[in-house]
Amino acid sequence: MTRPLRFAVNMLSGGTSAEWREKCRRAEALGYDVILVPDHLGMPAPFPSLVAAAEATERPRVGTFVLNAGFWNPTLLAREVASTDQLTGGRLELGLGTGYVRAEHERAGLPFGSPRERVDHLERTVTELTRLLADPEHCPAAAQSPRVPLLLGGNGNRVLRLTARHADIAGFTGTAKDAAGNLRLISPDALQERVAAYQGFAAGRAEPAELNYLVRTVAAGGDRRALARDLLADTPGLTEDEVLAHPALLTGTVKDMAEQLRGHRERYGFTYFTVVEPALEAFAPVIEELRG
Repeated sequence: MTRPLRFAVNMLSGGTSAEWREKCRRAEALGYDVILVPDHLGMPAPFPSLVAAAEATERPRVGTFVLNAGFWNPTLLAREVASTDQLTGGRLELGLGTGYVRAEHERAGLPFGSPRERVDHLERTVTELTRLLADPEHCPAAAQSPRVPLLLGGNGNRVLRLTARHADIAGFTGTAKDAAGNLRLISPDALQERVAAYQGFAAGRAEPAELNYLVRTVAAGGDRRALARDLLADTPGLTEDEVLAHPALLTGTVKDMAEQLRGHRERYGFTYFTVVEPALEAFAPVIEELRG
């Protein structure tokens, strides 16, 4: 059975208490299913922001997108997760990743490590967090049992295998680091190969995971090719046709973008789409179009 579509917004800025709560209420009114907060220095702290978001709203779930595992000790993280799940009435979704910004780790006085070391730490974190939250003696206890829904995000085989073993939600970014260490979008065909690799790793699962994708750009307008040409400067290595086909880059009218998402569900299996905060308003009519 095909999963229903879900839509989330990743909030990148905070503000005063009143501003934050109003923004979250606006996301709820626009039809978003999940309000997410990233984990970067210079942005709002995830867990207090999510508690405030849940207090200001009634329907949306709340989540991290995604925590940098290198910032967190698993035991202390279990306390934060359980407390936040209780305070949000069991509405928390936990997103975890390895972290990819060396400068943030250096500012925090934390080791960045090699890619292997970062994945090792992510695996330890997932294993220990699962153990702690499933322990009936753990205090505080999470509202959801045996743990909150877990999203793992990544692109490499080790993270995809970890995701296949443990995650309720598989998060795809469709990016990889170039020779200079900068994140770049991979091609639609390369993304399809990564999804296929994940599906191979997850073949033995009893319950398929939900597949999430991060939409980076929502460019509204009538001429999709003209919009794609405008995006080429920010998408090195992609052709115009690849920009038009890429699930990270929605272009055109509301009906155009809705049709693109239907196509991405068919091609990749994505049913849970996240947009970034600047697209909060522009993407809302697409949600309405898809839900009829």
